[in-house]
Amino acid sequence: METTVSLKEAENLIAEVGKDLTVHLRGQPGIGKSTLLTTLAKRFPDYEPVYIDCADLDLGDLAMPAMNHETKTTAFYPNERFAIHKGRPVLVMLDEITKASEPVKNMLLPVMLERRLGAVEFHPDSIVFSTGNLTTDAVGDHLKAHAKNRVTQVTVRNPSDEEWIEWAQYNQQAPEVMAWVNQFPHCMSCYTDKSQEENLYIYNPTKQQDAFVSPRSLAKASFIVKARHELGENATMVALAGTIGEAAARDMSAFFSLADGLPTREAVYSSPDTAKLPDDPAARVILVMREIQAYNKKTFEAVVKYMTRLPKELQALFFHSITKSPHQFEVAKLKPFTDWVNKNHEFL
Repeated sequence: METTVSLKEAENLIAEVGKDLTVHLRGQPGIGKSTLLTTLAKRFPDYEPVYIDCADLDLGDLAMPAMNHETKTTAFYPNERFAIHKGRPVLVMLDEITKASEPVKNMLLPVMLERRLGAVEFHPDSIVFSTGNLTTDAVGDHLKAHAKNRVTQVTVRNPSDEEWIEWAQYNQQAPEVMAWVNQFPHCMSCYTDKSQEENLYIYNPTKQQDAFVSPRSLAKASFIVKARHELGENATMVALAGTIGEAAARDMSAFFSLADGLPTREAVYSSPDTAKLPDDPAARVILVMREIQAYNKKTFEAVVKYMTRLPKELQALFFHSITKSPHQFEVAKLKPFTDWVNKNHEFL
């Protein structure tokens, strides 16, 4: 039996049971747990998304006592960050709750179990979920037994290389970074996986690390890679090492010269039958990722002609990847795409 879920499975779980249960997501740093608030907000457009950074809160950040002079009593008024006063369902992410102080955790327990903060109740359709790291990550995460019993704990696995690349296509990541992940899929492994003791790329709580590869750090590295010509070689390498670690930065840098040696887009579009084909397999992967990112309906036929000159496995990478891209629905209607699929469906 599997003991983990993917980010997509976690999203579906919260969407289906989040009104009745608080799903607590635990996983390695930087794998995308916090991004679920954004994806769920798109799924529930009538909800008010609420991000609560629990590790940074004190009790006064949750609610404050207010006086009622008529009854000569006080009541706790919730902080506006919870958006309870708006009178609509809220979508609450209690981020890093396992790093919160114990008084803050105790104050949030009714939110997790009863959808109530103090004496003030949330809209009955409200959804609440929480996040934290694995206890073995050694970054200070802890929930006491009575708190654990109020939530449904689910471990989220690291995204696979294919899952990250699919996300990257929707988020304009640098083709060189996408190609590097495609060539080095073990960069997405978790230290808890088997035979990862010598994996120099990934997070390892038993070692002192200034930086490591994660989906989050790869997204940050993409900004650096896109600006590498302006930054220069030295600044690029120093910045990458401080973002994804020295080993990953060094190995990724080999992709830069390959990317710089690719035929221009103009050459591919104007002369798809004769434009230069890269010799290096990694350069060809970069080229595939580049053309997916640069998709244009007007040039797509020329790109297909060019791609059909590559080996079948790279053609399949292009066509399979573009069906996972933001352009998937438009591409599916184009004749060059349907013609290729009809002739090569066994490769998809």
